[in-house]
Amino acid sequence: MKNKIILISLVFLIFTGCVGISSKGVFGTGVSVAFDPRSLGTQIDDSVMQKNLATRLILRDKSYLLSLSTKVLDGRIFLTGKVDDPEEKLHITKLAWETKGARSVRNDIKIKEDFNFTQSAKDLLITSQLRTALIFNKQIKATNYQIDTYKKKIFIYGISLTAEERKEVISEAKEILDVKDVIASIVLVEDLRIQKN
Repeated sequence: MKNKIILISLVFLIFTGCVGISSKGVFGTGVSVAFDPRSLGTQIDDSVMQKNLATRLILRDKSYLLSLSTKVLDGRIFLTGKVDDPEEKLHITKLAWETKGARSVRNDIKIKEDFNFTQSAKDLLITSQLRTALIFNKQIKATNYQIDTYKKKIFIYGISLTAEERKEVISEAKEILDVKDVIASIVLVEDLRIQKN
C-alpha cells in the first residue's frame, strides 16, 4: 500500500511539474491559458481527468508512462501510443470510459511491432513539417493543436476558433509529402461545454 501511495505521488509530481496547473493548457507547458478558448474551469477539469486516467494506467502497468499518451479536451479523451496486444487496447478503452466526466473516447493506440528507425524518422519529419506549416499560416492559431504521426498517418487534436480554421489545418496536413491519411479530432470553440467570456 505504501508503495502505491509513493507511486501515485510521484506520478502527480511528474505530470504537474514545477509550473502550476492554471498556467498549463491541455497540451502541456508552452501553451498559455490565455490562448486556450476553454474556460479556466474546463481546463482544470480536463487536467484533473487526464491525470486521473494517466495515474490509473500507470498503476496497471508502469511501462504505460512511456508507451501511452492521454489527452483530454472538453471531457473528450484521446489515447495514442502502443501496446502489446488487442485485448490490452480494449481494456485501456474501458478504463478511459470509466473516467469521471468522460464525454467520449477516441482510441488511436496501435499494436506494437518491431522498431523501424527509418519509419520513425519519416514520422518525425512529417510532424515537424506540419508544425512549421501551422506556425507560419496566419489563419491558424498553432498553439491550439497537438500533432502525432504514426506510419505516415497524422493525428491532429485541438480546438479551432472557426470551421474555416479547422479546414485549413486539415488542408495543411494533406499537403505534406508522403502522408497516407489525416485523422483530425478538432473541436470547434462553439462546441465546447463552457467558453471564456
